[in-house]
Amino acid sequence: MIRKASTSDFEFIYRLYFHPEINPFLLYEHMDAPSFQPIFKELIDTGVLYVFEHEGQMAGMSKLVPLTHRTDHIVYLGGVAIHPGFAGKGLGEQMILEVLGLAKKSGFLRVELSTATINDRAIRLYEKTGFQKEGVLRRFCHLKSEGRFLDEVLMSCLLD
Repeated sequence: MIRKASTSDFEFIYRLYFHPEINPFLLYEHMDAPSFQPIFKELIDTGVLYVFEHEGQMAGMSKLVPLTHRTDHIVYLGGVAIHPGFAGKGLGEQMILEVLGLAKKSGFLRVELSTATINDRAIRLYEKTGFQKEGVLRRFCHLKSEGRFLDEVLMSCLLD
């Protein structure tokens, strides 16, 4: 089940964002919990952060960030992660399909995302759920703590 995140989800979201297996593929450099608090508050206040639950337990997260004006039919899917304790159970696919359903129900016609070109597992998952590659964003993500850049593949799923 996908649901909007609430302030009570802070600990789960913080630990998932900064899990060593997940963090290199997400937006934020490692930071302590007090530093993440204002970012989390903004995500909650703007209503873009979602939690995925499985059998009553928080198992994953994602963000759906609507674009505006001439692109207001598009929503950007970001911050996608399944907790490693739930990996390999098909929950990533279930979560993405629920997110796509929510996007469609909300009136969006296109869902976009980008992921590191080296993140083969994520690319396979996105392709399995209907996303197609559209191009490569060179040196798009800068992992400052590692002193390196990652290329990202831009993908989209058309919902109409």
